[in-house]
Amino acid sequence: MRAASCGPGVLQGLRDTTLSFAGNGTLDLRQRSGPERIPPQEIRVRRYAVAVFVSALLLTATVVAIAQQPRPFRRSRRFQQPSQFQQSQEYRPNRRGVPDWKVDRRFGKDVFTFVRIRYNSMGGWGKWQTDYPDAELNFSYRLQQLTSLHTDPDGLILQLTDPQLCDYPFIYIIEPGHLVFSDAEVKALRRYLLNGGFLMVDDFWGHYEWQNFHREIKRVFPEFEPTDIPLEHPIFHCVYDLKERPQIPAIGIARPGPGGQIITWERGPDTREPHYRGIFDENGRMMAIICHNTDLGDGWEREGEDPWYFQEFSVKKAYPLGINIVFYAMTH
Repeated sequence: MRAASCGPGVLQGLRDTTLSFAGNGTLDLRQRSGPERIPPQEIRVRRYAVAVFVSALLLTATVVAIAQQPRPFRRSRRFQQPSQFQQSQEYRPNRRGVPDWKVDRRFGKDVFTFVRIRYNSMGGWGKWQTDYPDAELNFSYRLQQLTSLHTDPDGLILQLTDPQLCDYPFIYIIEPGHLVFSDAEVKALRRYLLNGGFLMVDDFWGHYEWQNFHREIKRVFPEFEPTDIPLEHPIFHCVYDLKERPQIPAIGIARPGPGGQIITWERGPDTREPHYRGIFDENGRMMAIICHNTDLGDGWEREGEDPWYFQEFSVKKAYPLGINIVFYAMTH
């Protein structure tokens, strides 16, 4: 079953929204109420026929007067006990000021949930935790506020072999440069994607990390090669009309360079060009988007820490592309 195509005909009931950097380190967002949600439908992987009614986000948002300094620079929070995530539907992360909301119990299983995948890395590094939980807390909040897509406020962490996986049509893998799939995970991911699921891969850099991820994903799909997604593809235009395939660096890397150039790459010369590749099934459906040499997660996680980074990367790039990806995934 294919849902509505990704185009202006689906975007109805637009809402006026103002987006700016507020003094409390969060986005100041004011909007009118939007249209009612569209009921979900069941197919092989539980997907949603979602018409996302997105407001007119001001991509050149103005930085307003800041009453206090943004939150201090910090790295992602790490948890010493991974068992906290095993019953993650009951676990609520510390929101640290990210606005909260309640999910209507009548639709508790019908909201969009940002699902982060927990995986193993070479050397035992817990790279799957990068940017957790601020990336999904902030991004889920923006989906809830900028669109009429009802969204779970906390997100969820699952392993690929979890029986719940097929209840969620969108999954996210971050920093897969040292990722190693087990045989069971290879089978589970293949089944999930062929049955209608969608995978977003984000935040890995350079030739070595690409080679590692490519080797692992080819175990999943030896018959399908990741292919370049051109700028003309609807995923870059279906909600926000992006003029480039953006490169989003970590907040500690991004800085103005000589002659007005903004440094957007990390590490060596093989990281200077962002790559967006897709994996398509035999019918041409995009099953995965692979965001290489870029870091959307940091654009979500760090939105409230620095007004320049917020304006340059969160507002102009990370949120527009992230919303486009979710919209495209839910409607194809």
